[in-house]
Amino acid sequence: MRADARRNYERLLAEARDLFEEQGPDAPLEEIARRADVGVGTLYRHFPTRQAVQEAVYRGRMQEIADAAYRLAKEYEPGEALLRWLRVTLDHSANKKGLATALTETIGRDSELFASCREMITKAGELVLSNAQKAGIVRADVDAMDLLKLVHGIAVATETTPDRADVLLGYIFDGIRG
Repeated sequence: MRADARRNYERLLAEARDLFEEQGPDAPLEEIARRADVGVGTLYRHFPTRQAVQEAVYRGRMQEIADAAYRLAKEYEPGEALLRWLRVTLDHSANKKGLATALTETIGRDSELFASCREMITKAGELVLSNAQKAGIVRADVDAMDLLKLVHGIAVATETTPDRADVLLGYIFDGIRG
């Protein structure tokens, strides 16, 4: 991809992410192009369908969450790295405004996109979790997928009271301590 095309792609993706977070997955594609300061034709060259934009945004967010686990594992002691990663994951869950639901309705929960993202996130979560378990900070019987489900549950439970999310995450973290 040429440098200018790469910049356009990245701007479109960033604006799509922001607009989906603001308005949900049905936000106008024309508005994404306008905010990215490109024509609609440029948007459609990179993303021929709404689904293509949604998938790219979703995949990008999952990659950011996975990358955060690896970065945090290097920067913080194991317990702090895990707690910070759970917060990153919680923030994502709270901000996605129906993107996963829209994609599930379109491509199904068993799609390649969800399978690859689930594997990516689980592997990243297992890293920070196992580091905390090896350090004796977290119980050995805690499972990364269970933690992710709990974090998702907090996001759903605090949609109307987001200030309580960190409190609930603290309860979970206290409950998994070794």
